[in-house]
Amino acid sequence: MDHIWKELYNAAMKVINPREVSRIIEAGGVAAAVESVSGNIYVGVCIDTACTLGVCAERNAMFHMITNGENDIRRLIAVDRNGKVIPPCGACREFMTQLMPDSYRSIEIMLDYEKEKVVTLGDITPEWWI
Repeated sequence: MDHIWKELYNAAMKVINPREVSRIIEAGGVAAAVESVSGNIYVGVCIDTACTLGVCAERNAMFHMITNGENDIRRLIAVDRNGKVIPPCGACREFMTQLMPDSYRSIEIMLDYEKEKVVTLGDITPEWWI
């Protein structure tokens, strides 16, 4: 396996920290790591709320990337509290396509860490609505 996937996996696992933030907000049960095209790694955790104000770990990681002045993603991985890799949800896929509308198809996504299964966003989102 390419060493960058191990680095991304480990970066995400370092921020896994399932916890109750308040009586109606939980966070940290899922973590994600994004590698920008410059090679920097950004992480984020999910924030789950009693309504739709929460955010997925993947978008949280992308928000950190954008906050730090970068806009383009090379790779993404998300892991649950047990260390199992999970795919990005539809909202996260949509955000990536809007972030990189001309090149989103090339973003690499880890689907199965144990089997080293990597796909592109174009593979799992072949036809975008715009």
